[in-house]
Amino acid sequence: MPEYMHKVYDWAYLDPRNATILDRELIVSMILWGNNRRLKKSLLSEIVPNATVLQAAHVYGSLIYEIAAKLSHPRQLEVVDVSALQIGRCRDKLRAFPQVVMRIGDIALLRSTPRDVISCFFLLHEVPWDYKRALVNRLLEQVAPGGKAVFVDYHKPHRLHPLRGIMNLIWRKFEPFAIDLLESEIDRFADNHDSFTWTKETFFGGLYQKVVATRR
Repeated sequence: MPEYMHKVYDWAYLDPRNATILDRELIVSMILWGNNRRLKKSLLSEIVPNATVLQAAHVYGSLIYEIAAKLSHPRQLEVVDVSALQIGRCRDKLRAFPQVVMRIGDIALLRSTPRDVISCFFLLHEVPWDYKRALVNRLLEQVAPGGKAVFVDYHKPHRLHPLRGIMNLIWRKFEPFAIDLLESEIDRFADNHDSFTWTKETFFGGLYQKVVATRR
């Protein structure tokens, strides 16, 4: 278990009682200012039914269930999370999909089968700078030829965004590693940048982003 998890996110991901409270679609929607459905839809649009998918970490809410429901063959979806508690919650959600592979592991040290789609949904803002670089590069290594990695996360909001001040307070209090994403583009973390074609789309006044890296 990375040390930062205990120092910063013990309350959110390692405490069983808090995890039960937070792992609800309504709570996720509130945290994302009502944009959860829109951001999920944008991610899901990158996944076709016959794609093989690697999900980087368990995600609160219904996203992982919706990814599994979109796929049509055994072992198409693999979910990797560093927390046994989170893998347990993921297993509970996917009881109807026993063919999904779930395992405990550090994504920055990941070794897996190349996949058509790598899904990284609001994970980068929760890890330190050096870990961001390690995580992005390890995920890109798992992209199959012609496949893609999809990163959905926070982004620097427009200068006059009405929630800019509130979000700065939230980030500094609860999400200290999110500030990195306001100062650097996600593709800048990639050592093999030119092996991919990069696209970026922003949402909700620039507060959120979707970055897609497609292997050339």
